[in-house]
Amino acid sequence: MKTRILGNGLEVSALGLGCMSMTSVYGPAADKDAMIAMIRSTHDEGVTFFDTAEAYGPFANEELVGEALAPIRDHVVIATKFGFDIDQATGERRGGTNSRPEHIKAVTEAMLKRLRTDRIDILYQHRVDPAVPIEDVAGAVKELIAEGKVKHFGMSEAGVNTIRRAHAVQPVTAVQSEYSLFYRGPEAELLPTLGELGIGFVPFSPLGAGFLTGQIDENTKFDDSDFRNFVPRFSPEARKANMALVEVIRGVAARKEATPAQVALAWLLAQHPWIVPIPGTTKLHRLQENLGSVELELTSQDLAEIDAGTSAVIVQGERLPEAVLKMTGL
Repeated sequence: MKTRILGNGLEVSALGLGCMSMTSVYGPAADKDAMIAMIRSTHDEGVTFFDTAEAYGPFANEELVGEALAPIRDHVVIATKFGFDIDQATGERRGGTNSRPEHIKAVTEAMLKRLRTDRIDILYQHRVDPAVPIEDVAGAVKELIAEGKVKHFGMSEAGVNTIRRAHAVQPVTAVQSEYSLFYRGPEAELLPTLGELGIGFVPFSPLGAGFLTGQIDENTKFDDSDFRNFVPRFSPEARKANMALVEVIRGVAARKEATPAQVALAWLLAQHPWIVPIPGTTKLHRLQENLGSVELELTSQDLAEIDAGTSAVIVQGERLPEAVLKMTGL
């Protein structure tokens, strides 16, 4: 497995594994034992970078990842996230964000226990808290780093000015935001800023929540609890219109003897050497398919064809439900 460097020296596999879907969001939680086996098989395939968060469950995902990675803890990089107001004793979501320094330190102790480890490799702020100065947040994480409980500071879905302010207090190793051929928002300001500051980028939903695989169309039915039922971009009408994007990717995939998912991920990897996507899956054969993207070389002609074809498509529908957009300020 090829590796990449995030920030000031954190080496990880060129593709990570987003573990969220194993316990939530895309329907009912998968079988725990099967997912433990899946995570360990992922490492056997060369992946060293695993992403989770306290909010996934809450807590269930961290517990799963902790149990799965305990036997190989020293050979992997674990990233998790704080930032929502969740009762650490009960898992009750109290609503909104909470990045008060005392809360960050308390939840970090709980995370360490759930993850069965003595340190967190990347601790992300999951969402910016408008009630807490980002300098205070970065300062709290800096203290945790000094104590050895955290190795690197990360941010998720943060604006460029907020990132700059945080980076001045505690260097940010990685920023996580949605980025794919389905959503190219980071290209305007975020990616140039990260390149300037030497911060790595970890795109979540690099396959557009599955849409770029070509396995979803306007007739696809999602489980009642699937998050995509509430996403405007996944309405049947939007899916039908957005298939034009998938057709561009399919054309390149056919010529390269690859799958649409591999082309979509290879396109991301080709954008910058400090980008490390974290596609999620619960199926080993899909993981192996995704890993094929690391060896798929897209030529400048391929990339030009993808850019020309996809830029001609106006993607229909917001990427997140309105309530989420309001909560995050995005």
